[in-house]
Amino acid sequence: MAETFSDLIAAEDVLLFVNAAVTATGQREFRSGSHEQRLSLSFLHAYVRVNYRPVYAAALALDINDHNAALIIEQLLRTAADAGGPEQKRAEGRLIAARLATLPPQRVYRLFRALRAAKVNNRRTRAVLRDWLAARPDPAYDAVKYRSGLKSAARHAHLALPHDEAGDFLFAPKRRVRYDDALLDAHRRAHHEQSAVYELPFTVAEGFAARHGIPRQVFLERIAPRMTRLERLRTRRTGPAAADLSVMPLTRIALYALSLRAEERVARRAELTGALRAAARRAAGPYAGTWGRVAAVLDDSYSSSGSGEKRRRPLAVALGCHFLLEALATTYTPLWTSGGTDALLVRPWGPTPLGTRILDALEAAPERLVIVSDGWDNAPPGLAGEVLRVWRTRLDAERRTSVVHVNPVYDAEGFDVRRLAPSVPTAGIRDAEDLPALVEIAQFAEGRTGLSDLQAYLDRRVELFLRDTRRTNGVARTNRMKGAGA
Repeated sequence: MAETFSDLIAAEDVLLFVNAAVTATGQREFRSGSHEQRLSLSFLHAYVRVNYRPVYAAALALDINDHNAALIIEQLLRTAADAGGPEQKRAEGRLIAARLATLPPQRVYRLFRALRAAKVNNRRTRAVLRDWLAARPDPAYDAVKYRSGLKSAARHAHLALPHDEAGDFLFAPKRRVRYDDALLDAHRRAHHEQSAVYELPFTVAEGFAARHGIPRQVFLERIAPRMTRLERLRTRRTGPAAADLSVMPLTRIALYALSLRAEERVARRAELTGALRAAARRAAGPYAGTWGRVAAVLDDSYSSSGSGEKRRRPLAVALGCHFLLEALATTYTPLWTSGGTDALLVRPWGPTPLGTRILDALEAAPERLVIVSDGWDNAPPGLAGEVLRVWRTRLDAERRTSVVHVNPVYDAEGFDVRRLAPSVPTAGIRDAEDLPALVEIAQFAEGRTGLSDLQAYLDRRVELFLRDTRRTNGVARTNRMKGAGA
């Protein structure tokens, strides 16, 4: 059945929201402040929730960022009465539960606090809180590391904590002289015993170390075994206690590499390049070496420095995409806007001559051209869009070369990521490792497919997401049961 004009408009609305949900975090960007970002994002969430609620919920199954996933869950719970029939309510409940299981605990507790502040305490919200807390593997750990969040959630939903000691720790700390649980008792002893500090999670131990006046370097050395990989990266751990970069996500490694001085990157070239390539191979998965001849235009202009809140994030995405495209392609040609050729030493610098670099890339007639940029073509302005228009309409009307633009920066004023040309699909991107999936969804942005095709794609993603989450949760439950029986 042919798509109606309203169907095409609906598909464009949904794709616009997906782009925003992938890239926007409500934080300051290079060209817009945090207030504009939050205001723009709030409008989009309200618009899509009211007009396309089933699709709004289905976005939880896509590669949107955690900030927007939490916003969607909050809005669905705040407007539970607006859901359709029982089937839609069950579908929303499954998606909420599955997405909560993938979110970092601190973000979930922050979501629960927001619901409490908004006085949202309906039956569905209480059930969501109860089920998520019941699935947490270690109530004592949460009581120590996320004390205020767990306490607030339990009070808001009137929940009885499944762990008696954790309940006493939170609500009646003077009731017990000591705790049987080692972590809870370590927290009690840490108030007066320095050695107990090193038995606590790093973020909790930091406060006690400051209270006891423990020198920072001494503290970092002794707490190193309790630190996570990200904590080791943030504290710049080196030597035997350093984070293992080979198992880190691609964009995280790129951010870390860009935080180092140029001379340190040169000294650690083999380590950093090896870690980036290993992460890229993991992200490429079965698609490695299947994309044929690929050319990439990668934006390392001054605007890729991001903002104080998202420092060097756009450049890190471009760097991650560079290594991922290298893994996906059989023949790969990278072109940085600065003209640089050493990817590891890229830095935010200069204007954005996208048009010139796109001409250079198309000259070799690649099978795929991927453009990673915030879309602000300014050397000269508009050249990139004109080059792409002429290429698509006159030189390559048969579409021998597939062109996709991925943009890591949300444009608050335009309620979308900035586009280069109407003839080229644009998708928002936050993490470089999501590139293959985003190239797939970008096909819907060309305006030739409507809501029915997009809805079928979303249904497939929801089915896969729920299936994978059930499998992951089943493995986690099995491991917890084995650990309990050990």
